[in-house]
Amino acid sequence: MSAALAFEQVRCDRGGRPLFEHLSFALAPGDAASVIGPNGIGKSSLVRVAAGLLRPAAGTVITTGDRALLTEAHALDTELPLAAALDFWARIDHRRDAVGAALAAFELTALAAVPVRLLSTGQRKRAGLARIAASGAATWLLDEPANGLDAAAVGLLETAIARHRAAGGIALVATHQPLALPHAQQIDLAAACA
Repeated sequence: MSAALAFEQVRCDRGGRPLFEHLSFALAPGDAASVIGPNGIGKSSLVRVAAGLLRPAAGTVITTGDRALLTEAHALDTELPLAAALDFWARIDHRRDAVGAALAAFELTALAAVPVRLLSTGQRKRAGLARIAASGAATWLLDEPANGLDAAAVGLLETAIARHRAAGGIALVATHQPLALPHAQQIDLAAACA
């Protein structure tokens, strides 16, 4: 898996004021970073900059390999059964064979035929994570991935991230909740704003 993500002196503005500036870090295959800081400081904006959805006001973002983004919106068609909703994205990614393993990784196999709209909050979050896992993307950009998850599901998330990293993937995780991300860089946006 070929992956790289680097910020070089990146500044992100919102509403005419800088959220963070002079932010530099580099992630190589197998690396992870945990983005921390209080509400409104720019964690989600940092993830969107990494995804290419938001332009930095200054600096450079360097990426290698495909990226998959998880936000609060799970990006699954709520009217489709879960497996079909995941298959939609898997076809785009040319990874239809990955859906079964992604369902299993997040203990969703028994819910494959259930329409997404009938899933609980935690099940929908796990479904969004399964979409990311099935994508085959080298870099996972996860914005508050543990929101709505119980302790067992957080364990599934941590295991999935560890497997992804072991295969040479990268994980950039913006979170308020502590996650076990061994040897991960910590990006404290409160310090980047000071």
